[in-house]
Amino acid sequence: MGNCNKVLKDFISYITIEKGLAKNTALAYKADILKFINFVQKNNLLVENLQHHDITNFLWESKSTGLKPKSVYRLIESLRQFYKFLTLEELSKNNPTIYLTVPKIPQELPQMLSFDEVTNLLNSIDNENEMNIRNKAMLELLYATGLRVSELINLRFCDINLQDCFIRVLGKGSKERIIPFGQKAKNFIDIYLAKRRPLLSVSDTIFISRLGKKISRVEFWRQLKNIARNIGITKNITPHTLRHSFATHLLSRGADIRFVQEMLGHSSISTTQIYTHLDKGKIIEQHKLYHPRG
Repeated sequence: MGNCNKVLKDFISYITIEKGLAKNTALAYKADILKFINFVQKNNLLVENLQHHDITNFLWESKSTGLKPKSVYRLIESLRQFYKFLTLEELSKNNPTIYLTVPKIPQELPQMLSFDEVTNLLNSIDNENEMNIRNKAMLELLYATGLRVSELINLRFCDINLQDCFIRVLGKGSKERIIPFGQKAKNFIDIYLAKRRPLLSVSDTIFISRLGKKISRVEFWRQLKNIARNIGITKNITPHTLRHSFATHLLSRGADIRFVQEMLGHSSISTTQIYTHLDKGKIIEQHKLYHPRG
């Protein structure tokens, strides 16, 4: 097959540019294929000559390390895409992945906060210093729009319209979507921008660190954990928790699921439907209210 490093680099370009996969997804695929190439070289095999049993041996070896079904599923998808690329480029005449079966992945309900918990979380942040003001503006916008944390920290001035209260987001697969937000989020963004440090003027990114650089995912997660801990929230809260809460609260109050799907940037409505199964209390309440023998 030639230089594996070059082939891997070309594969990443293929799934990023031609397939339109997000950067984080491409990085995950790269890690999977690097693991696969190491397995091939360790066993003195050739990628282009592998048979179905070689692939299954690799998968069993990976699974024996404690890999979860979801990770095995992604590993199989990485291998499928890799061999599809090799076939297209005529680097391999056979595709040993065509008969692979994927494991059944148990549906995991996402962690979320109740409406009262979100309210307490947002109200607990004071306006004593600029970092608190920034954190409050970020969390208000996150809950108002259901953004992914990567979309939030990369938000630029040209992406937000404060007059009409909407943001433009380029999400996974370079899919653009327009998301409105409410007056509360606007008010705190206005406060943050009015009190921003001079350093902010040299950065196109709206939310920045103390050093004037774009805030990192880890730093924002750390700030959120501290805020939640201070008010006694013991759930394993992450920025994505607010995205889940945003979707669940909208649907539980009667929002159209396709509207929520568009806001979240889901390519398939089946991904959004998981949020319709979360509010068990609402289901019980509706059953008692409307069932003739409730």
